[in-house]
Amino acid sequence: MPAGDSVADPIVGAELRAEAQDERKNSLVVAAEKDAAATSTAEGQVSGDLLDADYPSPTTEELATLRRVSNKIPVKLFSIAFIELCERFSYYGSTVVFTNFIQQALPPGSNTGASTDQPGALGMGQRASTGITTFNQFWQYCMPLLGAYVADAHWGRYKTISAALGVNLVGHCILILSAIPPIIVNPKAALACLILAILIIGFGTGGFKPNISCLIVEQLGEQRLFVKTLPKTGERVIVDPAVTTEKIYMWFYFFINVGALVGQITMVYAEQYVGFYLSFTLPTIMLALCPLVMLWGRKRYVRREPDGSVLVPALKTFVLAQRGRWSINPWATWRNMHDGTFWDSVKPSRFTAETRPKWMTFDDAWVDELRRGFAACAVFCWYPIFWLCYNQNANKLVNNNLVSQAAVLQRHGVPNDILSNLNPFALLIFIPLNDFIIYPALRKAGFRLTPIRKITMGFFVGAAAMIWAAVVQHYIYQKSVCGNMASKTMTDPVSGETVKCPPVDINVWAQTGSYVLIALAEVFASITSLEYAYSKAPKNMRSMVQAVALFMTSFAAAIGQAFTGLSTDPLLVWNYAVVAILAVIAGTCFYFQFRDLDIHEDELNELPEGQMIKNVSDEKIVQMDEKSN
Repeated sequence: MPAGDSVADPIVGAELRAEAQDERKNSLVVAAEKDAAATSTAEGQVSGDLLDADYPSPTTEELATLRRVSNKIPVKLFSIAFIELCERFSYYGSTVVFTNFIQQALPPGSNTGASTDQPGALGMGQRASTGITTFNQFWQYCMPLLGAYVADAHWGRYKTISAALGVNLVGHCILILSAIPPIIVNPKAALACLILAILIIGFGTGGFKPNISCLIVEQLGEQRLFVKTLPKTGERVIVDPAVTTEKIYMWFYFFINVGALVGQITMVYAEQYVGFYLSFTLPTIMLALCPLVMLWGRKRYVRREPDGSVLVPALKTFVLAQRGRWSINPWATWRNMHDGTFWDSVKPSRFTAETRPKWMTFDDAWVDELRRGFAACAVFCWYPIFWLCYNQNANKLVNNNLVSQAAVLQRHGVPNDILSNLNPFALLIFIPLNDFIIYPALRKAGFRLTPIRKITMGFFVGAAAMIWAAVVQHYIYQKSVCGNMASKTMTDPVSGETVKCPPVDINVWAQTGSYVLIALAEVFASITSLEYAYSKAPKNMRSMVQAVALFMTSFAAAIGQAFTGLSTDPLLVWNYAVVAILAVIAGTCFYFQFRDLDIHEDELNELPEGQMIKNVSDEKIVQMDEKSN
């Protein structure tokens, strides 16, 4: 794809880096003047000290030799992380009981669905349960495309998030209605409320997810690489915005998993001992805290105003760049698309006032940003294979085969679905471990764990998790009295009755490696996708690029349906092995396709911000072209 090839070719050498940084400084000044009202309350994050001569940009030698550290992180960022925690508690706390609510019947004499034996409500069976929960997963990760467009083009992130939380609360209230005693006893009414709630919550999630992950980093203001001396040790270090963004998203992901873990565990017990209405009410109460925090931050948060619809100009620019490059010869087409001039050919400075399209109301710098954003989207195109690994292990909502695997092992009183919570538990350990020990140690040793390297490691560690699962499954088939039909039934040799195959003499904790490895893979790949989407997107398309990254989860869920034929005995070893092979192949191809992006990581992050105007005139276009050149 053209977006991922020669993205950094025009930026080479120390002199060009210095020019790019000068342009970036100028663009920061323009942005600061444009958003003076917002930035004045940003606790000094968009201030003159980052552009001051006391904080010089690093030289080429310093970039190669000095240790990189994070900038200071304002406390208010943790309030946004808390909003994410509450929203994820509400989402996972509610959806974790969907399977029982849909699949199992209402227990005899119950009007709440509660039962320590088997909670249930609608009694629609496994097929309906799988269909509805899969649709819910797909819907929740498709709608961010709409929410991102609204935020980038019309409302801005703060307003979109606030409205989305209101919509989400309406959906959760309808979800509660589906489980109250007068309605839950009427399966048709309860199902109607459930479907309506899923649709409305999807709109709310769509407006929330791609924007909250951008809003939290935007509180730092515009950042750049600069050198400073640590007061305690006297060591000269580079303050790197990429390291700061990495740190923020690590802890953002930590808050996500705290909310998900607590929501999943507690609501299962609420379902069993009180009823489904409590499993839906408590998450709603947690979600209701979010608007209060947003109101608190109304005058404290930095808010970037929308620049109008830039999606259409972006797509038009991409299409225009392909003009004259297609051929009936596939090799010629590929060569034309990757000749190094794909994006340069559509810079406004290449056109005269007569030949420039009327919709081209941006400068050359914005085209450079757009090229970088398309490169990020090309990176995300490989992510469905990673999420396919994840869905085999840790996603109860799609295709958690390891839960089924645990059912045939010796559990010693441990519920077969409790081990899946090892994934968020492991994440809560790996995130601080990486942030405080591993990543700083690697940087101090002079090794940069750049985004492409981390994502590649995520693919390989995910493959290792699948290999672990395949080995455990192999030994299950070896030791089971039913052979490779370990989860099926057998004829009792004494009574002659058909009985379920007995558990295999393997401890259920043998699965631990799979859950821990997939958690480590998430740290490398999933968290990095948040960083990459934010840092590589054009400033006025950040939510949209985040939405593209989220959409890959939906795409993976659709691909996973092709593996349902392998997700049963006697084919489970093949299921895990095929996914592992795909992950290794994808990781290898991914690295060789995008490794050049790592080489130019600093230059890409230091690109100046492009400018776009709504009321265009030839005079203004000429002025923008002069600034770009």
